[in-house]
Amino acid sequence: MTTSLARNRNYTLLWSGQAVAEVGFSASLIAFPLLVLAVTGSPAASGLVLAVDAAAQLLAGLPAGVLVDRWDRRRIMLACEAAQAVALGTLVVALLHGVASVLHMAVVAAVMGVCRALFEPAEDACLPKLVPDEQLATAVAMNSARTSLGQMAGTALGGVLFAVTRWLPFLVDLLTHCVAFVTLLFLRVPPRTPTVGKADFLGEIRSGLRWVWQRREIRVTAVCAVVLNLFFSAFYLVVIVLAQHRGVSPAVIGVMAAMLGVGGVVGSLLAPRLHRVLGPYVSIAGVFWAVTLLTPVSLLVADGYALGGVFALMMVLAPTANTTISTHQLLLTPDELRGRLSGVLAVAVGLAGVLGPVLGGVLTEFLAPTDAVVVCAVGIALVTAFVTVSPTLRRYADQEVVS
Repeated sequence: MTTSLARNRNYTLLWSGQAVAEVGFSASLIAFPLLVLAVTGSPAASGLVLAVDAAAQLLAGLPAGVLVDRWDRRRIMLACEAAQAVALGTLVVALLHGVASVLHMAVVAAVMGVCRALFEPAEDACLPKLVPDEQLATAVAMNSARTSLGQMAGTALGGVLFAVTRWLPFLVDLLTHCVAFVTLLFLRVPPRTPTVGKADFLGEIRSGLRWVWQRREIRVTAVCAVVLNLFFSAFYLVVIVLAQHRGVSPAVIGVMAAMLGVGGVVGSLLAPRLHRVLGPYVSIAGVFWAVTLLTPVSLLVADGYALGGVFALMMVLAPTANTTISTHQLLLTPDELRGRLSGVLAVAVGLAGVLGPVLGGVLTEFLAPTDAVVVCAVGIALVTAFVTVSPTLRRYADQEVVS
């Protein structure tokens, strides 16, 4: 008889430690631009520090996947938590002494980005070793719920803590990484043989890219997800501009943005059941069709709270699709390639997340907001049409997995 996830000591340790760390990370993430703006008075400098964080995570993505496959994954996670705690500690000390500089903040942001690039594939690669195959989908969904809850709670907490004093959100983040470090000390991951020095570094990166590209089901779902993320990220910015044009207050726009998190939480809680009931193809196609049908609704809705409701509905099915895709990919990929799989996909999705707002900005610069929404809607509809007729996705459940 399979032990429930709640009674799985190792999974519970990993989940609970990272749940705490997610809150701290989100608190410092929202506080970072506020801190840079308060210290320098420059919005450009504030954007630069956030860009350093994103760029570091992207640049480290492919090498991080190789290291995760070469080295002990638990030790990588421990090192990431320790490095983030040390980096945040230096920032707290600098703030207490009034000597924090933009360069120092950028270095801390870079450390945080690199650590996320390493930690996330290490955790993903460990997951199939910690839970039985039949519970992997539920574990993936619960991790998604953990992230959404952490983002919601941490974002709200970060603003409150920063209002108390500038260094407090970063101290809280430091403490949460210490908690996560302690929980990882008690984590027991089944042993594996790290592949240290078996191939040149660039060769291993190429082998990871080749694995993703040669597996048609991974390639197709990755390309479709990247295109959807690109246009949805653009749409998100366009809708905010549209709401401003319609006179929606900044406070209500904040509520709109928060509703994405609400939809993500609800969807994550429903994902384990929906994953089983809908099946792989409908689980994947469902989120594409939901976004396709709801995107034009933003042209008909003027109320900010109603737009927030549209955002929430768009996100409800996303965790189910993510659960289906992530679970299948982890089971399909040999253990020695799982780090590189996660690294490659993280870079692809990250690039879409970076380029999406750029696309949205260009669209709103040259088009009316309503016309920009139409462009995004057309792009989303085209990729949805491909998903609908794709024979690869229709046969998604039939792909062979690694035992």
